[in-house]
Amino acid sequence: MAGDNFSLSMSQTQTVFRLPSKRSGCDALKAASEPVPWHVRPHEVLLQIHTTTLNYRDYAIASDIYPFPAKDTLVPCSDAAGEVIEVGDAVNFLSKGDWATINFSIENLYGPQKGRDTRLGAVLDGTLREYIAVPAIAVIPTPKTTKLSCGQLASLVCTGTTAWNSLYGNMPLEPGQHVSFIGTGSVSITGLILARAADKLKLAKETYGAGYTINYRNTPDWPTEANKITHGQGVDFVFENGGSGTIAQSVKCVAQGGIIAVIGFLVQAKEMPDVTALILGKGCIVRGTNFGPKQMTEDLVQFVCGKDLPMPVEKYFPYTPDGILDAFKFLGSGGHVGKICIEIIAW
Repeated sequence: MAGDNFSLSMSQTQTVFRLPSKRSGCDALKAASEPVPWHVRPHEVLLQIHTTTLNYRDYAIASDIYPFPAKDTLVPCSDAAGEVIEVGDAVNFLSKGDWATINFSIENLYGPQKGRDTRLGAVLDGTLREYIAVPAIAVIPTPKTTKLSCGQLASLVCTGTTAWNSLYGNMPLEPGQHVSFIGTGSVSITGLILARAADKLKLAKETYGAGYTINYRNTPDWPTEANKITHGQGVDFVFENGGSGTIAQSVKCVAQGGIIAVIGFLVQAKEMPDVTALILGKGCIVRGTNFGPKQMTEDLVQFVCGKDLPMPVEKYFPYTPDGILDAFKFLGSGGHVGKICIEIIAW
């Protein structure tokens, strides 16, 4: 990559998309012209965003079904990849022209997240805009030699770090272990790619493919089938993105002492099932996986770029009101496998 866009004229305004205070769906997104924050503070940088990617969280916030706090008149989205075009006086490890991503939380550098107040796209305005000024400590430079596209790099922020944290943030994945991915969402597919790239996953044979697949519509009792596949041992890691609607099944299929990484809430039950005895009997860890600190994202970026792993990208949409609305609706349809990208600057 090369920083060949810095020569663009210094625009004084940018197009920003915001949700209204009363969120009723992605149709409510409105474009606004706002100033470009050229005058960054000493410890900040200005990133010109080339691509942002969507997560189910963005759709949930727009639809007012997100179970956590989100600010009024929000700029949605948390993912971004682009070019550093302005650097604060006190910043000495980033330069103009660097390619970079931004961590999901702009202050969570190491260890567990202590609060939600520094997460982009919910409590803080996110990345559905052309330029963003952020603390330099939240920025992760990407190798200049990487073959990954901006969409693939942006996908590492939320989806990638969540998958990485699920596999390596507690008891790391080991050779010979089995991993179960519920559904074919982007976190599941990304986790599959990461695990396979480390040569540590029995259930994966090809990129975007697995040795065994279970159609939960045709096989409602999929935990029994998963246990048959693993010769009664159960799976060592479960990517649990269904929530209360699938947690009991995940506990049934996890191995003794295994890990269930709770990463989503797509399938809600009318009543939360009582899984206490099941968890106790399995001696398993049920762990809410909320993205990850900057350290994890840095490790992930180096791993993925070092191997040029093909992060799953489904489709690009243009940075226009209609394009963004189409992107959100495509996300809501659930028909995608890879990431849905909004291309702000053509690659």
